[in-house]
Amino acid sequence: MARKKKRLGEILIEWGVVTSAGVDEALEHALHERLRIGEAMVSLGLADEEDVTKALATQFDMEYVDLERQKIVPNLLEAIPPDIIRRHLVLPIKREGSRLKVIITDPLDLETLDMLRFRMNAEIDCALASRTRLRDFIERFVGSDVSIDETLHQLEDNTASNVESGDDMDAESAPVIRLVTMLVTEAVNLRASDIHIEPMSNRIRVRYRIDGVCRERDNIPKRMQGPVINRLKIMSGVDLTEKRLPTDGRITMIIGGSDIDFRVSFIPGYHGESCVLRILRPESARMGIEALGFEEDDAARFQRIIKRPNGIFLVTGPTGSGKTTTLYAALNELNRPDRKIITAEDPIEYNFTGINQCQVNETTGLTFSKILRAMLRQAPNIILVGEIRDLEVAEVAIQAALTGHLVFSTLHTNDAPSALTRLIDIGVKPFLAASSIQAVMAQRLVRVICEECREIDPSPDMKLLRVLGFSDEELHNATVYRGAGCAACGGDGYRGRLAIFELMEMNNTLADMAIRRAPLSEMRREARASGMRSLLEDGRRKISRGITTPEELVRITQVSELVMD
Repeated sequence: MARKKKRLGEILIEWGVVTSAGVDEALEHALHERLRIGEAMVSLGLADEEDVTKALATQFDMEYVDLERQKIVPNLLEAIPPDIIRRHLVLPIKREGSRLKVIITDPLDLETLDMLRFRMNAEIDCALASRTRLRDFIERFVGSDVSIDETLHQLEDNTASNVESGDDMDAESAPVIRLVTMLVTEAVNLRASDIHIEPMSNRIRVRYRIDGVCRERDNIPKRMQGPVINRLKIMSGVDLTEKRLPTDGRITMIIGGSDIDFRVSFIPGYHGESCVLRILRPESARMGIEALGFEEDDAARFQRIIKRPNGIFLVTGPTGSGKTTTLYAALNELNRPDRKIITAEDPIEYNFTGINQCQVNETTGLTFSKILRAMLRQAPNIILVGEIRDLEVAEVAIQAALTGHLVFSTLHTNDAPSALTRLIDIGVKPFLAASSIQAVMAQRLVRVICEECREIDPSPDMKLLRVLGFSDEELHNATVYRGAGCAACGGDGYRGRLAIFELMEMNNTLADMAIRRAPLSEMRREARASGMRSLLEDGRRKISRGITTPEELVRITQVSELVMD
């Protein structure tokens, strides 16, 4: 005798998700609104969609799939045409011979299953996921690509017909507006930090920078160059008629329920104006110190240093190494009602409640040095200077540090000890640099192995590991990881980035060496002897812990740093 299938409400009552009274209420609501009981429970707030989906999977003896954690092989998305995936909300996840396993949202949708068997010429096995998560997944990995492609085709057709009729498509045309909005939204959803729109001789190249690496998107037809660039200028408040000089603007859009800011830059080029949108996410400004990537001992030292009452704390590294994010994390930690914090930035990337932020404007004469001098009359406890660019700014920062202020700033040097020689090179007196600087921290950003597809590397490059400084004993005991590539990371094997650091605290010996202008190699040896862990050492730790890969550490570490270590 067949086992009687439990009802959905009975399962959820057993799990303690709803009460009997709640099920009765949902049944009445479902009858009145012509809903299924699960939909009624979600609508009334009696159960969330994931609980209902899990109960349905139990009821129909199906596998439940959590799409926030499920590993999905990207090329399997090609097993079913994109239009079917989007229209019927089905997702292929596994193929074995003539059997195809798909995720669906409705176990009773037999019509769709029959259609798939016929179209795919395969036996269909099913798993169940919630409608919202499956739709979001498809929109992210399937739907957005198709939608943009369709819009591009529409634009090509429209522009071709407009050319024939003598009409021009402009920045206010619906397809142009839709295309630009889709590109921006897709970039945000893919975790990009920048969008690059670059006119070439016969096309417009679109690239997204994701985890520090540029990925090329579909090209835009060359004849759409004017409307697309003008649309971005309109959105960012930039003068449409200015095409000979670099211009900057800002865009704010609501994407996925969050306010996202974009810093927009236009620059003239040989084939026309190129545009870069820097995506400024609110969560980046609120990142806690613990999320930066510090090892435990460096985190404790960093916390101790930033809470000193005076002195200069410098963060160094090339453009895009996360210096601003680190300084914002420090300010966020120190931002309390009993402290006055003033910043001079160019530009202001994120707004902080409780912090006085000043925007540098060179065209009106509002320079870093002028803002700094005015700051000192405002009696601040903490000052942030976006960058020490010249002697004038350096001298005012040092004056502030020596008169009882804590000063944060950045400098472009390859490592921490180089910051001292850099300041002396631009004209700062050695004894002033030595007496005012409390600590210097150099950093780089490394891509993190995707947690969804992380696996042990069966054959790591031993030569590469030796170049990175691993000892024979470490090589013998080391377990190296890699990312196999999955849908969550777009097939790259990496998802997200963390910083590697070298944190140099000043001491009497280093101060004396700076005053007598000792060679950089000597200062570096002393810093290492005093407890500074080099960038490579920090990177090796992160390789040993399975956070990143040897190839990634080599990619972001300069040859000069390899030689020094």
